[in-house]
Amino acid sequence: MLALRPNCECCDRDLPPDSDQARICTFECTFCADCVESRLGGACPNCGGGFVPRPIRPAHLLAKYPPSTERVRKAHAGCAA
Repeated sequence: MLALRPNCECCDRDLPPDSDQARICTFECTFCADCVESRLGGACPNCGGGFVPRPIRPAHLLAKYPPSTERVRKAHAGCAA
């Protein structure tokens, strides 16, 4: 099951479970659409793979299967503040 991480690893933007702006790679690294397109060139800086839109978990299942609250932030090239 996807962790549904709460933020972009690059800019720390909030990405709630229903966000249509969340992108994930095959290892579930999580970034916002803006960073994927403008900073990362469409490639995951962790594994080199591509991104797809993160699926949205149905609201009625969030209580039983809650999203992660652990924020991940890494200093990737192009992501420095």
